[in-house]
Amino acid sequence: MNFTHYNLGHVERGSVVVVTLSGSAANVRLMDGSNFNSYKAGRRHSYVGGLAKRSPVRLPVPRSGTWHVAIDMQGLRGSVRSGVQVVPGAALTPLPTINEAPLRSVPTLVRDADDDLAPPPEAPDGRVFDVFISHASEDKDEVVRPLANALREAGLSVWYDEFELRIGDSLRRKIDRGLGSSRFGVVVLSQAFFGKGWPEYELDGLVTRAVSGEQILLPIWHNVSKREVIGYSASLADRLARSTATHTVEEIAAEIADVVRLPNAA
Repeated sequence: MNFTHYNLGHVERGSVVVVTLSGSAANVRLMDGSNFNSYKAGRRHSYVGGLAKRSPVRLPVPRSGTWHVAIDMQGLRGSVRSGVQVVPGAALTPLPTINEAPLRSVPTLVRDADDDLAPPPEAPDGRVFDVFISHASEDKDEVVRPLANALREAGLSVWYDEFELRIGDSLRRKIDRGLGSSRFGVVVLSQAFFGKGWPEYELDGLVTRAVSGEQILLPIWHNVSKREVIGYSASLADRLARSTATHTVEEIAAEIADVVRLPNAA
């Protein structure tokens, strides 16, 4: 019987033999030395593999030792060309999960106690908010409202338009008061956010206060790439951020609450 033979030499357990075929279907066998000799002699033998109708074929190596691949057309018509590659098991092991540093471990996100905010003169009720949320209205249902509610449930005071704005309120005045009396600014960056008037007004205020050290700014990326954020604001793209692609709203809220409740952030 005609066959194509590949002597793989010593192969470690857990490796994968990748066989590529071009042409017709073929019989593909992965065998140790003893079974390969039986195969050549036409005797009963054991193997890993079988009739391959698609390429590539991936055959796991069950134990360490010397291994052979045989490819033949027994019971088949046509012709086939082949190639073989051994992929070490170590190359198939995924890397450890990337664990981002929690927000509470980032010094720039933690205020000193001496730097805590006093109520601004223009706030008649003397209220100070833990978090101000800037966003586009299109993102309310999916991200912003659940985030605001989660922060509230964590015991934080949150400036969010649905919580604070009433009919007849001056939008600009209420936003200015919220910006000026909040310790932590969250901005939800999305395609809907880019180019919106009021969100940009809020963002300008947040950035100004963050640069002056009066407020901590955390961008949240929602369905946007770094390239898109850079196109909108290169300085925002360089800031520590969280993304709804890698974190749930609940996880983001928990991290923010964790930072706000730190002893030296109070």
